[in-house]
Amino acid sequence: MRSWAWGSERIREALVGYAFILVPMGVFLLFFIFPIGYAVYISRYNWGILGKIDFVGWGNYRTLFHDPIFWRAVKNTAMFSVAVVILEVTLGLALAVIVNQTLRFRTFYRAGFYFPSIASSAAITAIAIYILSADGLLNSFLGLFGYDTNRPWFYDSGTALWSLVGLNGWATSGTIMLFYLAALQAIPVEVYEAAAIDGARTWRTFWKVTFPLLRPAHFFVLVVAVIGALQMFDQAFLVAGPEGGPNYSTLTVVLYLYNKAIANAEFGYAAAVGVMLFVGIFAITVIQRLLFGRPEVA
Repeated sequence: MRSWAWGSERIREALVGYAFILVPMGVFLLFFIFPIGYAVYISRYNWGILGKIDFVGWGNYRTLFHDPIFWRAVKNTAMFSVAVVILEVTLGLALAVIVNQTLRFRTFYRAGFYFPSIASSAAITAIAIYILSADGLLNSFLGLFGYDTNRPWFYDSGTALWSLVGLNGWATSGTIMLFYLAALQAIPVEVYEAAAIDGARTWRTFWKVTFPLLRPAHFFVLVVAVIGALQMFDQAFLVAGPEGGPNYSTLTVVLYLYNKAIANAEFGYAAAVGVMLFVGIFAITVIQRLLFGRPEVA
């Protein structure tokens, strides 16, 4: 039996293990934990470019809860997140099931479906702005079927947010496909052979066998997708600018935080927005953990 005495083999193994995690933990504490604590700290001040101006306690949070523009940003972010997560998860799972089959040029299809996820978000958005403009390709295509429209999809308050949903859902579905594909390939072939012997058809096999076995993947994918959706910034900024136009229809919480911090130099108020966003993401992740992350009970 190995001893815990100083200088023993067990102590040396423990020290080596802690040495391996020392640098990653230092990076995590410095660049993740410390910024969160510092954001909470400055959110209690009217913090400007020159630093602390005056202590306001929870005043920034009280102002935030009575700010109609902030709540408009929360509403837009919630609507966007729900819609884009449903779209990208559904599309990603469907693509994963397709490219997991025995197909000709299967590697080409996998690479093609995944390519938008690694392409530049700015480049994709620039192309989408051209396609969805009033005289763009989409309106020209719809005109072939009798839909005579000159709608600027990104610059109409009724369609701007949903156009972003479609763009983001398509661009990120390749990443979701990759996660689900890895999970599908981990399912034992014997499970499908047993289902085939029992006479289960394709849809029933997917719904009763494949989908439940993907439960760990569902949890991981939903966490990644929801966090990404709640942090939506770049495409909204490129499409409608920092104000989230038209009529705040594309204003997200992160874009609102950017406006307060960069445009108005209200760093304390912006920190309060960031803290509330962190609390929201953390709460949603915990809920997802309770719903999807627990192991199945035998």
